[in-house]
Amino acid sequence: MPSPLPNPPAGGPAEPKLKIYFLPNLLTAANLFCGFIALTKIVEADIATGDFSQIKLAMGFILLACIFDLFDGRVARMGGVESPFGREFDSLADLISFGVAPAFLVHRVVLKDVVEGHPEWGWFIASVYLLCGAFRLARFNCLSAMHEGNSKEFLGFPIPSAAGLVASLTLFMIWWDEKNFRTGYWRYCLPPLLLFLSWMMVSSVKYPSFKTLDLRATRTFTKTLVAFLFLGSILIFREKLLVFVLPVFFTTYLIYGFIRPRISRKMRDEIEEEDEESSGGFH
Repeated sequence: MPSPLPNPPAGGPAEPKLKIYFLPNLLTAANLFCGFIALTKIVEADIATGDFSQIKLAMGFILLACIFDLFDGRVARMGGVESPFGREFDSLADLISFGVAPAFLVHRVVLKDVVEGHPEWGWFIASVYLLCGAFRLARFNCLSAMHEGNSKEFLGFPIPSAAGLVASLTLFMIWWDEKNFRTGYWRYCLPPLLLFLSWMMVSSVKYPSFKTLDLRATRTFTKTLVAFLFLGSILIFREKLLVFVLPVFFTTYLIYGFIRPRISRKMRDEIEEEDEESSGGFH
């Protein structure tokens, strides 16, 4: 039987304590929970009969996980309780909710039928997305640990945004099909999109993190009115918001990374809500 570890010498350096903060990690746990529920709904779906109700629920949980992921880091920063544990826990949750769940979703809805008689092509494409997502999260954590990352920018397309784009576009295609418009071969756009997002996640294209946004800061009257109208539209047009607005939102964010270096600094600061105070001083 191995001998117990010796006690540290008296007066020696104290062992570092692992800091686990309740509220940020509770939000991260909610993110992970949503990812797991999304997976169970995808498994339970009976797609052969044309019933996509479980798939729509799964996409709803993926999008809900995006909301929890948006706020866990912000809550930690506002409370000054960021920690290495929170960063690692967040990445593990993201890998399930935004890596495994979207890859499995597209595989179940589209990829298993891409090449009839060759199912290996389907799971191979889905695995590429998952591996690139894991690589992106590991790279983010390494850069954060080495203090080489820019807190105001993401290197590569964020994996929650990639998952949100996949889920919202799939939801749009299901809605389009239910309206008897027939998606036809349009659903086969998802596999190329999955591969493109895989490349974008590990690319060197930079995206704003919007971490400098301060919810307590004063806003102009116009911005306050726009925010109020947006929240009102969510309450009134819930279905249309999910079907139309979310795909446009995530696609716009994807394209913005390409045009961002080509616009003026003033316009970029206006879009990203940066000011002189915050410039001086989602993974």
